[in-house]
Amino acid sequence: MVEQNKLIDIRSLSLAQLKDKLVEMGEQGFRAKQIYEWLWAKSCTDFDEMSNLSKPLRENLKAHFTIHAVKVRNAQISADKTIKNSFTLYDGNVIEGVLIPAPERMTACVSSQVGCSLTCKFCATGYMDRKRNLNADEIYDQVVLIAKQAEEHYQQPLTNIVYMGMGEPLLNYSGMMKSVERITSPDGLNMAAKRITVSTAGIAKMIKKLGDDEVRFNLALSLHAANDKKRNEIMPINEQNSLKALAEALKYFYAKTKNPVTFEYIVFHNFNDELEDAKELARFCKHVPCKVNIIEYNPISLADFVNAEADKIEQFATYLRSQGVVTNVRRSRGKDIDAACGQLAIKEKESETA
Repeated sequence: MVEQNKLIDIRSLSLAQLKDKLVEMGEQGFRAKQIYEWLWAKSCTDFDEMSNLSKPLRENLKAHFTIHAVKVRNAQISADKTIKNSFTLYDGNVIEGVLIPAPERMTACVSSQVGCSLTCKFCATGYMDRKRNLNADEIYDQVVLIAKQAEEHYQQPLTNIVYMGMGEPLLNYSGMMKSVERITSPDGLNMAAKRITVSTAGIAKMIKKLGDDEVRFNLALSLHAANDKKRNEIMPINEQNSLKALAEALKYFYAKTKNPVTFEYIVFHNFNDELEDAKELARFCKHVPCKVNIIEYNPISLADFVNAEADKIEQFATYLRSQGVVTNVRRSRGKDIDAACGQLAIKEKESETA
């Protein structure tokens, strides 16, 4: 029975569920496939634009369903052409997502939660409260809107997606997985799973679940320290997910998927920038086939961390390479508009608590 006084979020339904609902409404079940194509392959967020459906059917859809479309609230363009978006959700919450253009690729960095519950000491999002998980369609919409910007501003298609925005994707496991399914599905955006990277602060049991689900996308672990004492200091999640537990989970993940892992590592000044830190990281890298991305840190007003000196970072990377670890040093993008790694936070909220 149709819920009274409450419209159903149509994109929360599977194709089979939508077909059943249409039949309940007195419509023909085969229309579900047409509607699904509008919703996912064509990214339509307005029933009136579904032009091959009759007007009475469109009116019937509007009487029973809603589409919780994400909208661009504000877009800022950095000097390096990075575009940071604040997005408004149907319930008034705001999240952020970023388009990162590069000569070889166009990358969408998307959020998975409103805020974050993990309180990593160096990350602006970690100083916000977690309000809720994003629905799969809200993650999907970020990709669609950022892809549109790539075409409009740079005449290039979106090539990559990273779940590295606000929130911890593995604490929104079902929403994250369903969004990947819609993004990669032939009747969705039809993007290759290998073009998607999900980044986690490290939740061992959920990394194992990724292995059980034999995911085809890439996994990145935000490591930032390869001994428990230091990692506990900056990432409280490590207290319940020790490096030993993470190593076991990563081995399990690799055994199930054969996907190499990426370790993300910020080299902080006078914290984790010594040769001994590099040695610890090199040892941790022996657990699974992997590469290391050394990420430039972007200071935030709420924390005292600063990036290590350039020569220290180079020495750190050189040592890892000498141990056979594939190592990339990533330069920050979008720093001037607070769009860089670790800087995503809703400014209005930050100023209220500052």
